[in-house]
Amino acid sequence: MDYNATTPVHPEVLEALLPFYREAFGNPSSIHWAGRNVKGALEEAREKVALLVGCDPAEVVFTSCGTEADNMAIKGVAAALRGNGNHIITTGVEHPAVLNTCLYLEHEGFEITRLDVDRHGMLDPERLEAAITERTILISVMHANNETGTIFPVGEIGEIAARRRVRFHCDAVQAVGRIPVDCRADTIHLLSLSGHKLYAPKGIGALVVRKGVKLHPLLHGGSQERNRRGGTENVAGIVALGTACELARRAMVEEAPRLRELRDRLETGIRERIPGVTLNGHPEQRLPNTANLSFSGTTADSLLMNLDLAGIAASSGAACSSGTLRHSHVLGAMGTEPVAAGGSIRFSLGRESAAADVEYLLDVLPGIVARLRGNK
Repeated sequence: MDYNATTPVHPEVLEALLPFYREAFGNPSSIHWAGRNVKGALEEAREKVALLVGCDPAEVVFTSCGTEADNMAIKGVAAALRGNGNHIITTGVEHPAVLNTCLYLEHEGFEITRLDVDRHGMLDPERLEAAITERTILISVMHANNETGTIFPVGEIGEIAARRRVRFHCDAVQAVGRIPVDCRADTIHLLSLSGHKLYAPKGIGALVVRKGVKLHPLLHGGSQERNRRGGTENVAGIVALGTACELARRAMVEEAPRLRELRDRLETGIRERIPGVTLNGHPEQRLPNTANLSFSGTTADSLLMNLDLAGIAASSGAACSSGTLRHSHVLGAMGTEPVAAGGSIRFSLGRESAAADVEYLLDVLPGIVARLRGNK
């Protein structure tokens, strides 16, 4: 129940990538037969990614992960457009890959505005537009929050950015493959995604860079990726990502309602069996697979430890922040009381989640919470 942290590799994805670790080992930059065969597979994967997120294949740049894609987008635009201004707008609930990149740029002389969200974790587009100045060069706002699942109004944000002539970067790592994402329809100029969130391996991601967007490369080297990212491509990972995107495009229509039904059963069952439980995140505008709940009178560490002993994997926030002693910055930005934030757990479902898994959790969790509250 921690699919927002990572997903298992889909069997069809594994089958697609294995030949590129065996016989199809050529370098896609080579002009001979071994390179040409691999180059064709790479470009086919690019087309599959583009179909899933609503852009042209030529606009897809392959990266090593979502974090690199976020860094490439934000630092790349900042470097390319610094002569036009030094102001960047983001939110207080972004992934650390965005927040820490903006913090770095702040130390380099950029002005960063971090917008607040409401108690449901929702961003007000009017507040965003009011924050734009003549020096604003970039808006970086996520599509769906990794901790609460709250979905931002990216279409409205894209319209505002286009009208005010500001570049819009969207971290869509948690959204791609789970809900429809369309760069063209939502006027998204740059979009980040990550393979291991949609049943591809770790170590592969992509950044969509729409035509006309000025962007300085993050990695300098050869002419790969149309001179936007130097370095020999991770062909096996790219083929895997393309296959995963193709599978997601086919399955999303049926999978999203199935996961929503499981998630709702999980939330309803927990509230029926355990008092003092609060939902964190928007009750409706939320990813179909994500439930973030606060359990009063408990701590997340104790809950997670006991769940782990029962064979249940969950989390208290972003996987990259595990091991830290700080409460969730997302819940803090939503105005959640520290005590409540400290007892919050994220359950996130996925392809292999079944009704039996939810029922097992509902059997186990009430006793754990009761023990931790000192009732037993």
